[in-house]
Amino acid sequence: MPFSNFGLSAPLLRSIKELGYQEAYPIQQQAIPGILAGKDVVGIAKTGSGKTAAFALPILENLHKSEPARNRFIKVLVLVPTRELALQTANVFRGFSQYLTRPIKTLAVFGGVSINPQMMALSGAEILVATPGRLLDLLDHNALQLEDLEVLVLDEADKMLNLGFSEEINRIFKLLPAHRQNLLFSATLADEVARIRENLLKNPLVIEIAETAEADDLEQIQQVAYRVSNERKGPFLRYLIKSEQMEQVLIFVSSTRNADNLAVKLIKNGITALAMHGEKSQGARVEALRRFKTKKLQVLVATDLASRGIDIELLPVVINYDLPRSPKDYVHRIGRTGRAGATGQAISLITPEDEHHFKIIQKKMGRQVEMRETSEIDLHGV
Repeated sequence: MPFSNFGLSAPLLRSIKELGYQEAYPIQQQAIPGILAGKDVVGIAKTGSGKTAAFALPILENLHKSEPARNRFIKVLVLVPTRELALQTANVFRGFSQYLTRPIKTLAVFGGVSINPQMMALSGAEILVATPGRLLDLLDHNALQLEDLEVLVLDEADKMLNLGFSEEINRIFKLLPAHRQNLLFSATLADEVARIRENLLKNPLVIEIAETAEADDLEQIQQVAYRVSNERKGPFLRYLIKSEQMEQVLIFVSSTRNADNLAVKLIKNGITALAMHGEKSQGARVEALRRFKTKKLQVLVATDLASRGIDIELLPVVINYDLPRSPKDYVHRIGRTGRAGATGQAISLITPEDEHHFKIIQKKMGRQVEMRETSEIDLHGV
């Protein structure tokens, strides 16, 4: 379905076209009309299914027709679990709003950086994308007001709750005006998410496409595993990157130490790489992701921090250098490629110690992954 079918204004349609959006995805087809009509919406959809545009477009359509917000009285609040997702979501809003007939300021706020610049930047903001903790910090400083709030979005609600934000979210709910539109997006309708839905939303439009989306995503990903000994694991990774001429690859490891060590070894062997994990500063994480997205960095080595909610357009390859702890995390990791209709490749390096765990992952996933041998490959000089 083309976006012109939704009755969106010409400036939004111009942005949609320039940003390369073509046909609306299922979550967009169902959510956009409901949000435009002012309904509360529950969207159960996997990361990468197009849900950010599903709520950003109708929010901007309704907002740009209204009067500008009073200074520091935001009209739209989007709560997200991580700083990376906050930046990404804010950029989506900015991209779509570039041609609107009146300017609409979107601001992302999150912890890990000084609060003062964010407090100053709040002036004129109408859409605020925030992590729960930093939002409460700003409210405690009287840096913004919520009385005029028209729309609340909970994005990646299941992840926010899994990361321990329940108490902060409940505090925020108590500060919100009674009359507002509520939009809840989650990959699953877990018990806590279901309770929020029951207590927060009024006669919501419920959209559930999670199971279909996951099946489709996996179909788009070519999965392959390589059996490799521990001592040949690093050299084989470098051989793989060079022999396959990989220009952009996201590599997952199990710890911050492994991420740092692997990035250093790759650099020593002529492969541009950076590590991204929770112990890096916010500035370093943002810069690493920016360079990787713009293809100025060949390899990003990440812990599972980067497997949640990060959208890297047309990422061709994901490599599991270390296997994740759970089958669910495996699916989240490889889901960074093969997104929104594109194809991708997911590669796992399997040591003898990994064999049993990898069998469990395949069983839970319901798919057999091709296993290739590497013992005959000459890795001298790699």
